[in-house]
Amino acid sequence: MKAGLIGIGSMGMAMALNLHRKGLQVCAHDIRPEAMQAASAAGIAVYVSPADLVQQTNLMIVVVVNAKQVIEVLFGETGVTRAPCEGKTVMLCPTIAPEDTLAIAERLTSLGLAVIDAPISGGPVRAEAGTMSIMLAGADKVIARHQDVLDALSDKIFRLGTRIGDGARYKLVNNLLAGINLVAAAEVIALGTRLGLDPQQLLALMSASSGQSMMLEDRMTRALANDYAPRAHAHILTKDVALGVAMAEKAGQKMPLASYTLEIFKATLACGYDSLDDAAVLKILLNDQQGVAE
Repeated sequence: MKAGLIGIGSMGMAMALNLHRKGLQVCAHDIRPEAMQAASAAGIAVYVSPADLVQQTNLMIVVVVNAKQVIEVLFGETGVTRAPCEGKTVMLCPTIAPEDTLAIAERLTSLGLAVIDAPISGGPVRAEAGTMSIMLAGADKVIARHQDVLDALSDKIFRLGTRIGDGARYKLVNNLLAGINLVAAAEVIALGTRLGLDPQQLLALMSASSGQSMMLEDRMTRALANDYAPRAHAHILTKDVALGVAMAEKAGQKMPLASYTLEIFKATLACGYDSLDDAAVLKILLNDQQGVAE
């Protein structure tokens, strides 16, 4: 197999479908039976554990949620490293702390595996279309070995150097801005609503003016339609913003906008909206800025 996806949630499944559609042999694993069934129904080979999957491919693309899950699928009882895996490559796509990326990479390298630090961005629609962004850090020769898969995954690859951990750093800086943009968009939509303005008209105006942003157009369009079906779960961006704020603190950088953004996200989760789309921050700001639920 050209590639094995470990974790086929919304992003992982979209990536697997993209590779499969383009004719690259791909296999997958997930702990959820329904995800495995969906992949199998689409013609993607599935394996019951990461240890089984690693025997079928030289490239394992890890697309789980957090560092704990990464460690489990790589080093757990049925993880990748429980099977013969020397000389193979692990591509780390989750948004995790740079120090976790480095620690995991060092552990893998000590076992004879190569590592690509490759956080992803853009959502499932772009992932399935092959137009998501990949923030790529790692050894040139390792990346060249898997260039065909990388090119199939994305037409927006940002080559960020060889230092493992830099992919994570770039991704967290990006996601801090994404979170700030989302909360700012929700905040001004809430203000416009309280001023008696038509929120749809306000959204249209800002989308064509200097207030435009992708988070404004994408998230607020859904929120104003009361569509909170999760394309990007609120708890995911909350996790990412928290990691970004922690990274900034370690670097000695004050981030007042990011810190405020994190508080709004935490309030969103506290109100029980963690499994909704992250556009649910509007629910908080429409009520009051202290995060009082409806």
